Amino acid sequence: MRASPVVWLLAAYLLGGIPWAYVAGRLLRNIDLRRHGSGNLGATNVYRVLGAPAAVLVVLLDAAKGFVPAMYFTRWTTAASPHWALAYGLAAIAGHVRTPYLLWKAGGKGVATGCGVFLALAPLPTLIAIACWAAVLRVWRYVSVASLGAAAALVIALGVFDGVRTPVFALGVVVALFVVWTHRANLGRLRRGEEHRMGRRPAEGA
Repeated sequence: MRASPVVWLLAAYLLGGIPWAYVAGRLLRNIDLRRHGSGNLGATNVYRVLGAPAAVLVVLLDAAKGFVPAMYFTRWTTAASPHWALAYGLAAIAGHVRTPYLLWKAGGKGVATGCGVFLALAPLPTLIAIACWAAVLRVWRYVSVASLGAAAALVIALGVFDGVRTPVFALGVVVALFVVWTHRANLGRLRRGEEHRMGRRPAEGA
């Protein structure tokens, strides 16, 4: 089914906006996850409140929200430019962060969805970024630090393997800066020594 790229851009935004963390909270414990743990609709808060199996599932679903538009929507559009894949991926990330299904309230921080986007556009740099995320988390146990480290690693890997003048590198820089912006509260807690390490249950609202 071929349609205008604008249609698929909207579809990417709506797909990205599906708040899987919120859905998991409602299905598993009939709670609004925004009122528990950190209040964030991301996999880290799912892990803290609902447990590891639910968090893994949410990560995979959130990543799929970015992977599917970036990988497949260009095949179904009337526009020939491959650059639309970048736009679809960015739209999915925007939908994840500001979900229309919850009246554009804040969703997650875009890391898993962004990972899905770049897994479709640049698999090797993305796998390097995932390895960096896992290594940083293992050493320091801060999910926020791991996410920021992975964003930086992605940009470096994109520059090495794809080149700094490519559109995907430019998108990587934009998304990395966006990840820093969505983690600004975490950065503040890190400076104050108040950021929670993985494995420790935070106070409600922290």
